[in-house]
Amino acid sequence: MEEISPKSRLITTLLCILPAWLFGIAGIHRFYLGKIGTGILMLITLGGLGIWTLIDLIMAAAGVMKDKEGKLIKNWQT
Repeated sequence: MEEISPKSRLITTLLCILPAWLFGIAGIHRFYLGKIGTGILMLITLGGLGIWTLIDLIMAAAGVMKDKEGKLIKNWQT
């Protein structure tokens, strides 16, 4: 069984989508998860021109996204 991250799935999803044109493309959700390197890459590439952001949004909402330590983001509340 995989470990569950203490990070909030709700906050991760909201940072990815609300508003997507600012926070999602900026990779703020990646910084929240402790993934600084990929957060910077999202800043530089504008979220992979939105494609990377869309993939992250689907993964966050589905509960299959992982934090920096490889733990699943499953819990909706903090």
